[in-house]
Amino acid sequence: MFGGKPIIRNMRISVELILGLLAQGVSEDALREDYPELEPEDIRACLAYAYTVIAHDSLAAVEVAGA
Repeated sequence: MFGGKPIIRNMRISVELILGLLAQGVSEDALREDYPELEPEDIRACLAYAYTVIAHDSLAAVEVAGA
């Protein structure tokens, strides 16, 4: 956790940041240009996390393809 927020793998990049940028229309390609350590699976994992939160589901039930 990064200040109590979930982060991507062992990076100091919060899931909230990535979801916020995606919501603003930033493309996955642009995200990966700005954060070269991000992999496509990391972005999909952020989306899967958001889905589980709004669906009140368990993270154990979510599988990210390619991970």
